[in-house]
Amino acid sequence: MSPLSITDRNAATGPVVHVAGDLDYTHAPALRQRVEGLPLRPGQRLVVDLTGLEFCDSSGITALLAARQHALSAGADLVLAAVPSNTLRILAIVGLDRVFTIHPDAPTA
Repeated sequence: MSPLSITDRNAATGPVVHVAGDLDYTHAPALRQRVEGLPLRPGQRLVVDLTGLEFCDSSGITALLAARQHALSAGADLVLAAVPSNTLRILAIVGLDRVFTIHPDAPTA
């Protein structure tokens, strides 16, 4: 298991949250807390950069859905960037690839 690392920075379009390591039952609450603490304004885009994500279980998916809801509640948008193939496969199986906007990397998001 890899410890979860969460960092954030501001971009012209809104906050970018970089997630690396294991996004699992133990660590998903940290992502939820970090995202919910981000001030978002209408029209902004919250980018969740998953470069370095090694593992994501259902708790991690739920944390990503909570991040999306936080963004939508603020009138902002959420984009997932650099989603690893194993996580993308799970999103596709459950139909969340049609719920999330997904970009190949953070700069294009």
